[in-house]
Amino acid sequence: MNIHIRKTEETDWIALKELRLESLNESPKAFGLAYANATQFTDTQWQDSAACKTPPTYFMAWYHLKAIALIGGAISNGEYNLIAMWVSPKNRGLGIAEKLIHTALFHAQEIGHSNVVLSVSPENIPAKRLYEKMGFHFIEQYEQLKSHPDIKVQKMVANIGGL
Repeated sequence: MNIHIRKTEETDWIALKELRLESLNESPKAFGLAYANATQFTDTQWQDSAACKTPPTYFMAWYHLKAIALIGGAISNGEYNLIAMWVSPKNRGLGIAEKLIHTALFHAQEIGHSNVVLSVSPENIPAKRLYEKMGFHFIEQYEQLKSHPDIKVQKMVANIGGL
């Protein structure tokens, strides 16, 4: 499978919108952003997101000319945060998630970060295993998921100084 991963450009805005909305609809309890809120974004907001004019910076995986996965990176409180990690269900288990994470980690390093953080529910076993495989470990910091306050997420961190 010939997968191409790259940072989004403004012309990718429709693909980004479709993929992000699909991810929020398919896995609503995995993200802090709710589908209903994302559907309210204007075309200009999606265009600015795709052009990386506003956080996060998105990277998408493409197979032929179809976007099949994405990940975002945003700086918050001085930390580089991985967000919005999602692979379409029919493309899971092919190593695409690992490639997306590597791309985002290299981007974080390129802009001067030696640590990367993310938040995930410890009960989301597939995500937990993936992130641990990629060098992340849990720290004792918890918060409620914004879109589903009944879900508690825990912070994970990875040192990427040696990439």
